[in-house]
Amino acid sequence: MSQKILSINSGSSSIKFKFYQMPEEEVLASGSIDRIGGKNSEFSFSAHAEKSKIVKDIPDHSSAIQEVIEMLLTSGIIHNKSEIDGVGHRISHGGSYTKSVLIDQKVEDRIDELSVLSPLHNPVNLIGIKAFKKLLPDAKEVAVFDTSFHHTMPEKAYLYALPYEYYEKHGIRRYGFHGPSHQYIAERSVELFGKEQTSRLISCHLGNGSSLCAIKDGESINTSMGFTPLAGLVMGTRSGDIDPEILPFIEEEFDMNSHDVREMLNKKSGLLGISGISNDMRDLEEAASKGNKRAQLALDVFVHQIQHYIGAYATDLNGIDMIVFTAGIGQYSPTIRAMVCSQLGYLGVKVDEEKNKTNALSIEADDSKVKIAVIPTDEEIIIARDVMEVAGFSD
Repeated sequence: MSQKILSINSGSSSIKFKFYQMPEEEVLASGSIDRIGGKNSEFSFSAHAEKSKIVKDIPDHSSAIQEVIEMLLTSGIIHNKSEIDGVGHRISHGGSYTKSVLIDQKVEDRIDELSVLSPLHNPVNLIGIKAFKKLLPDAKEVAVFDTSFHHTMPEKAYLYALPYEYYEKHGIRRYGFHGPSHQYIAERSVELFGKEQTSRLISCHLGNGSSLCAIKDGESINTSMGFTPLAGLVMGTRSGDIDPEILPFIEEEFDMNSHDVREMLNKKSGLLGISGISNDMRDLEEAASKGNKRAQLALDVFVHQIQHYIGAYATDLNGIDMIVFTAGIGQYSPTIRAMVCSQLGYLGVKVDEEKNKTNALSIEADDSKVKIAVIPTDEEIIIARDVMEVAGFSD
């Protein structure tokens, strides 16, 4: 029996969605709402193979969700909101949850508690859950956690060298994020290139938030983000890895409290902090091409850290069969891909410049020992599949 499933990905000022007929995996409608909470919010959507765009003030996430439901109704995709059987929510931090779960009050409370570890995402994820609960009281809501895919990591990869009781009693460990994206890349790579070519795979999810994942035979064995999404690579506004002793130094030197430091690390650092220009890679590439030294420095630091992790994960995997670039930067920036691969010759990595410039599926040179692919991620289909399974629709 077919079900209509809505996959929701709530960001700090945006919502992305896809509406599926399942299990056929037919996309009935899709879209995004950007600049929520500001003037002239943009609602772009596709329904009946036609693309539309509406610009209007959308004050908050609850209003944005109402707009999505109204669009589905007025476009005739559904005739009654009760036709929506299930809603899957991408949740940033799931703590100890090892798989997707049906949402009840206990789950909502836990997502709220974990907001301190993912302050940019968990709070708005929860707003989305509550808004849909009010608008669609009969639909089954499922939480799909960014962290779940990484629970296959061995202890040596996820344990921090802190007093063991911090992990044992308080769950302080590496969790990893972007799970649905890395999971999709693992599965899609096998579909496209076969198991042998993808046994030892490094997934590079590069966007405003970025992370790498070492994947062995479809399972995560290491990933760059940690206890929170702040760790790992340099990101749009997030610092990534730093010496922990910097934090008390900054608090004392600049008279900042822990909240101020957290805000600085999450919202004022990364590419924005280094360049002083923007957190958007397109802006930085343009500025660097015109000779802006700090923009170029931001690119160099970003790329250097990716190379650092690829080298480490080559060790974890005992070699590399394939590197996949995905997400906004990974998929659309030939410059960054070329820069990353330029120092990986010792691993047998070699890019075909012409293929890379056209964002081809495979961009490795004929004599490259490692497959290099550019694969668009699809977190929403992973979410929809989990809703089908967890809600019992697949039975």
